[in-house]
Amino acid sequence: MKRHWFKPAVAVPVACSVFLGACGGGGGGENKPAAEAGQENEIANLVVFSTSGDSVESWNERFGNALKEKFPNYTIKYIQSQKDYGIKELLTSGETIDIYWDSIGGFASTLLDNGLEFDMTELVKKHNIDFAKIEPTVADSVKLISPDKIYGIPVFNNNMVLYYNKDIFDKFGVPYPQDGMTWTEASALAAQLTRFDQKQYVGLSSSETHMLSMNQLSIPFVDQATEKATIFSDERWKQLFDTVFVGPSKAAGYTDYMKEHKDKLPYRIEFLQDRDLAMFAWLSSIVFVFPDEFKAMNWDMVSLPTFESNPKLGSQAYPTYFTVTSMSKQPEQAMKVIAYLLSEEMQTKLSKQGVMPVLNDDAVIKAYGQESVFKDKNLAASFYNDFAPIPFKSRYDRTLLTPYAKTVPKVVLTGDYNTIFRATEEETNKKIEDAKK
Repeated sequence: MKRHWFKPAVAVPVACSVFLGACGGGGGGENKPAAEAGQENEIANLVVFSTSGDSVESWNERFGNALKEKFPNYTIKYIQSQKDYGIKELLTSGETIDIYWDSIGGFASTLLDNGLEFDMTELVKKHNIDFAKIEPTVADSVKLISPDKIYGIPVFNNNMVLYYNKDIFDKFGVPYPQDGMTWTEASALAAQLTRFDQKQYVGLSSSETHMLSMNQLSIPFVDQATEKATIFSDERWKQLFDTVFVGPSKAAGYTDYMKEHKDKLPYRIEFLQDRDLAMFAWLSSIVFVFPDEFKAMNWDMVSLPTFESNPKLGSQAYPTYFTVTSMSKQPEQAMKVIAYLLSEEMQTKLSKQGVMPVLNDDAVIKAYGQESVFKDKNLAASFYNDFAPIPFKSRYDRTLLTPYAKTVPKVVLTGDYNTIFRATEEETNKKIEDAKK
C-alpha cells in the first residue's frame, strides 16, 4: 500500500526523449494512428468504463456518436458506474474493461488498486502520439503517474473560472467583474454586493472541494517525504484560506447568512436557484453539467481571480485520462480509439461542444464553445490564466478531500486556524495510517 502514483511536479520537460521516443515526428499534422488501412473492415468489441458516473447520454454526446462514425465496425459499449455497481462489482462479474477513463483525482489510484495498469509506451510510439502538442502542465502530469511508463493519455481538461449573476450586479448598480482580477479586487467588488434588500445577498463564494484540490498555490494534500497530511504543517494553506475564503466573508452580513444556512458557504443552490450569490468560483465545465439551470438565469463568466504575487496564474489543470487496460484482449483497437480522441479532428469537435481540449493549438482553443448553447458567453475566460503547476498527489488525496473541505466554513466562522487545522491534520493522518494497514 506504500505505492504512490505521483512524483513532485518539478521541471519535467515534455520532450520526445523524456517519453522514451513516444513523441511523433516534428511535422505539424494531427495525431493519427500509424496505419488506418483496412480500418473500415476491422471488427472490434470494446468495453469502456469510468468511475465518474457520467451517463450514457453524456458519453454518446461527447464521444460515443463520433466514435461510431469513425469506427463503424467497432462495437463500443460504455458502462456507467452506479452507486451499487462500481468497478469492483463489474470486475467480479467477469466483464472485461478495454478502456478506462477518469479525471486526475481518481484515475491512477483506481487503476493501480485494481491491477488495470498497462504501459502504453510502445502503443504511443506506434500511433505517433505527440505529447509536445499537449498543454505542458497536462502533459507533465502523465509522467507524474509513473516516471518511466505511460499509464494514461489526457483527452480533455478542466479548470476553474468565476461565474457571476448579472441581475444582482444590475440591481445594485455595481460594475461587472473583469478578466484578470486579483482576489483582493474580487473581494472588494463582492463587498458592494453583500447587502440586505428584502433578502440577504452575498458577494462571493468558491467551491471548497475544487478550490482545494486545484489550488493556485500548488499545495499538496500529503507531504511526499513524510507521507503526512499538510494542512497544519504547510503555512501556505493559511494564505490560501485567508485570500480565497476568509477575505470575501469579512463583508457585513456574510457570516450571518452562513449561520442561517447550516453554517455552510453559499454554493450551487444559492447561486443557481435561490440567486442570493453574486459570484461563484467553480469548474469551467459546470455549465454543461447543469445546462437548464444556467439557461434560466442571466449570467456570464470571467477568469478565476489570482493572487497578487502571481497575476496570471489560475487554478491547476484537472485533466481526464484514457487508458488501455491490462485486461484488454484488443489493445491495438482500444489504442486506435484513444488516439482518435486526441486527434486534431476530435479535439476540435470536443472544443466546439465546450469540452476543454488538451491540445495546445490556437485553432482548437479558439473553437471552444462555438457550437454550445452558451456560445454567447465569455467562454474564453477559461483560457485567460496560465495553469498552476500540479503538485505531488498521493493515493490518499481523495480520502483527505472531504475532511480538508470541512475546515473551510469552520475557519470562516471562527477564525481559529490553529485549532481547526491541527485537529484536521491529526484526523487525516489517522486516515492515511488506516489506509496503509
